[in-house]
Amino acid sequence: MNRQELESILPHRGRMLLLDECENIDGVAHGVYTVKGDEFFLDGHFPGNPIVPGVIQCEILAQSACVLLDGIADKGKLAVYTGLNNVKFKSQVKPGDRFETEVRLTRTKHPFYFAEGTGSVDGRVCVKAEFSFAVIDKPAPDPSDG
Repeated sequence: MNRQELESILPHRGRMLLLDECENIDGVAHGVYTVKGDEFFLDGHFPGNPIVPGVIQCEILAQSACVLLDGIADKGKLAVYTGLNNVKFKSQVKPGDRFETEVRLTRTKHPFYFAEGTGSVDGRVCVKAEFSFAVIDKPAPDPSDG
């Protein structure tokens, strides 16, 4: 799936859509995000030595997991984080890096889904995490949001 196709299953838009592509291959989500260097989360993190924040790496893992929910978290539904466990940051992610994810579901207890994943650059693991999320009814749009 390319970015346009990902928008059909992810609610993220603009600068918060943090995947360039992602595929479900035999129950494993394989995602890719290339760090361009002009992302909002690099502004000030850190001057002269930009590093992708760990929370952003975890968000990319979560967005990758949503590909595994195609058909479950569809129109009218929203997948939201409910927990992060055993997160380990092993290497930095920098501008120009091709950050690749592998995420698999480990357990389901509807409406909760449990997953584990890794994010790597050139085969070097940068982050490992276990996480959970719930698929909930999408709230009605707030009319004040324009």
